[in-house]
Amino acid sequence: MSMNSVNSKLVKDAGHIAGEWCQADSGATIAVYNPATGEQLGQVPDMGINETRAAIDAASKALANWSAVAPKERARLLRCWFDLIIEHKEDLARLMTLEQGKPLFETRGEVLYGASYVEWYAEEGKRAYGKVFAAPTADKRALSIQQPIGVVAAITPWNFPNAMITRKVAPALAAGCTVVLKPSEETPFSALALMALAEQAGIPAGVINMITSSQAAAVGKVLTDDSRVRKLSFTGSTRVGKLLYGQSADTVKKLSLELGGNAPFIVFDDADLDAAVAGAVISKFRNAGQTCVCANRILVQDGIHDAFVARFKQAVEQLVVGNGLDDSSTLGPVINQAAIDKIAGMVDKAQSEGASLVTGGQRHPAGELFFAPTILTGVTQQMEIARQEIFGPVAPVIRFKDDAEAIAIANDTPYGLAAYFFTESHSRIWKVAEALEYGMVGINEGILSNEIAPFGGVKESGLGREGSSQGLEDYMETKYLCMGGIR
Repeated sequence: MSMNSVNSKLVKDAGHIAGEWCQADSGATIAVYNPATGEQLGQVPDMGINETRAAIDAASKALANWSAVAPKERARLLRCWFDLIIEHKEDLARLMTLEQGKPLFETRGEVLYGASYVEWYAEEGKRAYGKVFAAPTADKRALSIQQPIGVVAAITPWNFPNAMITRKVAPALAAGCTVVLKPSEETPFSALALMALAEQAGIPAGVINMITSSQAAAVGKVLTDDSRVRKLSFTGSTRVGKLLYGQSADTVKKLSLELGGNAPFIVFDDADLDAAVAGAVISKFRNAGQTCVCANRILVQDGIHDAFVARFKQAVEQLVVGNGLDDSSTLGPVINQAAIDKIAGMVDKAQSEGASLVTGGQRHPAGELFFAPTILTGVTQQMEIARQEIFGPVAPVIRFKDDAEAIAIANDTPYGLAAYFFTESHSRIWKVAEALEYGMVGINEGILSNEIAPFGGVKESGLGREGSSQGLEDYMETKYLCMGGIR
């Protein structure tokens, strides 16, 4: 199935600057491929420094008018965008499966998840409240107001090519900011389809500008160097996030960084075994393990270890590996050749270090970028596979003795994005949740993200929060007003 199966109004092969669909100044393009088949889906412009500057110019020019639009009217436009996303959900899902690979049931879920942020911030934008403080003296009054931070640069990844955009753009627009967005060059069509629907919704020219580019470093440098860009929101690797963090120092930008993870998934002896297995499967193998919050290390207590592994193996072997467009598929390909080579190398190295293969462990005959769902036991915290983000369908299982050891292993990482644990003890729930050094903790639950909750990490997993009321605050500045001479 090709791009012809998607509504042609949503398939755009151009960037979008100042309300115009445009090509790269150089004429250069980026080829986009279907990871399941290797088929070329199309091409988009490979924009660079000049186009990025033009996009910042457009966002800067549109800022005053957009900031002055009443919050209720901004909410109406966002609501219209939401309605159009829902109306075109099937096309958006098919487009995403074609360029990203995940099965249709997952892309349909992502479109609804992404849309939920647009709906939430359409509502939340009307609630950017100021405060009035107790008067310091009789002749003074003290209050604060919330104002949009200004032009926002957003850089989004390929693993959630719809929701990572709406999670940044919706609160920025609701706050009264304008945006320059650089989506991943691996999955630009999903981004451009959202842009087409935003335009159709009536969001004014220059409010959202989209740069498609393979020149990530050059584009990132322009965005971080320009003093008109007051906020940078980035989702991606810790390595790149640290570079952008450093580059933003000269202009002291506000930052939201959602970086790498090394999520522990802890199963205690008293856990509901069926629930823990189901949670581990969905947390680990969603999007072929290519999520920043997916279980990276599965820690299982001695008493339940063998029973858990046996049931986990049975469940994992039920996964159907194949093209995401086939309704029977439950596990799609990984994104590219570099990804599958890395995954295969990590699995081989773990076995050479003493890990035992329970199931999988090799590339899958479904296609070049498919890897069989894999379980390894006998993994220790010293092995590379327990210390690095895998980003693939591989589950390393680590055995532990007691709560203290589980917490020590879980926290022995520079990352702190998501953690999960399963237990039936209410005492353990509180103690373990408080002891884990993570921004988000799933308790008897394998999936934790939604629009009402603050999503983000601690330590080297990032700064700031997306979703919830905090996600709106991250695009606003607080201005304190001190009024004197009150007689």
